[in-house]
Amino acid sequence: LSARNRRIVLSARAHYFRATMLSALVRRAVPATASRLSSATAAGGARRAMGSAQSFHIDTPDNTVETKFDFNEENYKRVELVLSKYPANYKQSGIIPLLDLAQRQNGGWLPVSAMDKVAQIVGSAPSRVYEVASFYTMFNRTKVGKYFIQLCGTTPCMICGSEDIKQTITNHLGIKNGETTKDGLFTLLEVECLGACANAPMIQMNDDYYECLTPDTMVELLEACKRGNPPPMGRWGSLPMNGQVSCEGPLGKTSLFDEPGPVPIAKGRFDEGKVDPASVKEHMSY
Repeated sequence: LSARNRRIVLSARAHYFRATMLSALVRRAVPATASRLSSATAAGGARRAMGSAQSFHIDTPDNTVETKFDFNEENYKRVELVLSKYPANYKQSGIIPLLDLAQRQNGGWLPVSAMDKVAQIVGSAPSRVYEVASFYTMFNRTKVGKYFIQLCGTTPCMICGSEDIKQTITNHLGIKNGETTKDGLFTLLEVECLGACANAPMIQMNDDYYECLTPDTMVELLEACKRGNPPPMGRWGSLPMNGQVSCEGPLGKTSLFDEPGPVPIAKGRFDEGKVDPASVKEHMSY
């Protein structure tokens, strides 16, 4: 081997050994970390988990690489529709919509086998799909209930009573943040801002927003879901639970009653200028 090639080989070996040692350290550290977190939680240590999830995979009986997953016939038509939007050499652009499709088919969460199936379809390394699924909080890599409640706990909602709503959910369902009811109906997770600050406090349940909540309307919503009959969404894709239509304030509409017309140019607007237009270039050093 030439001197240059020897340096390349030695460098590659060094990188390989470093990666191997790091992988071994991570494999040893992950169970220990998970054990410490479990012990802290069991001991009653309060942790504010804001929409976060473990960044690593832990096998469970229904979530291993051997678990079978495949799209059904109807969803394979949707897969073809998604991929048709991208050039043949950019199929990886479909990872996010395909993961969403897999999650919906699988009851609201993504097993590792579903991620592997998406990787196979788009011709990508599985690790590329894992990176996407673990980055975006819209993807749930552990099982959630039929009604996945994401409670906004950021400042606007907090000062409007989100802690009261959280306590109401906890008391009514008997679960805490990050837990699922024994019947598998509800999962509660406190998350960061969901962008409905004008109608705080609010929750996102599956795809839908329920806003302007009080403890009473929160209980009514939970009971309706238990009956399998959640309230239908309003015209604007959300449902304020206090009778509002959208995000109008307590005084109703106070402006923009008419379509504004064009703004007229004021008479004499350019009559009293202090700069001679002919000398502008000189003043601007053109």
